[in-house]
Amino acid sequence: MNELERSLLRRLRERDERAFRELVTLHRDRVYNICYRMMGSKSDAEDVAQEVFIAVFKTIDSFREESKFSTWLYRVSVNHCKNRIKYLARRHDRDRDELDENSAGANGVSIGAPARVAADRALEGLQMEELLREAINSLDEEHRIVVVLRDVEDLPIEEICEITGLPDGTVKSRLHRARLALRKKLQKHGLS
Repeated sequence: MNELERSLLRRLRERDERAFRELVTLHRDRVYNICYRMMGSKSDAEDVAQEVFIAVFKTIDSFREESKFSTWLYRVSVNHCKNRIKYLARRHDRDRDELDENSAGANGVSIGAPARVAADRALEGLQMEELLREAINSLDEEHRIVVVLRDVEDLPIEEICEITGLPDGTVKSRLHRARLALRKKLQKHGLS
């Protein structure tokens, strides 16, 4: 851990609100991405990401500095997602958006042939992203976690082991099985 991180942690433990804002600024995109990939819904991801940062601020004293701070933060994120998924499953209240509002249509594109080609490619990209998102969301929780952390967030296996508390071999086998399941699901749509 570098001196900047140590200083930030010290200030967080002193309940410095500016340090909290710095923490959010530094890690919000990655935490949101993990939550979005785990939850499959923009609104759920926003809610869970917000809960993660509040929980981290409240429980920063429990961080023992035995791992990187980001590893601990991602573990908190994954655990909050797992808890929310269980809660939503109990409530049968899990509805997903058809398309992410942020990736809707192109504005200000001219009507010429190159614009139509660009629009077609953009639509294909959105459709592919949606298929992949649905395929990831259809995985069971234990497989979804490792795929999101490894293939979406590009974390090393060692860090995934720390985040999940699983041994190296278990992470690798779950990742392998998850990738096979994803490949099968995408092949049904003519993709591989």
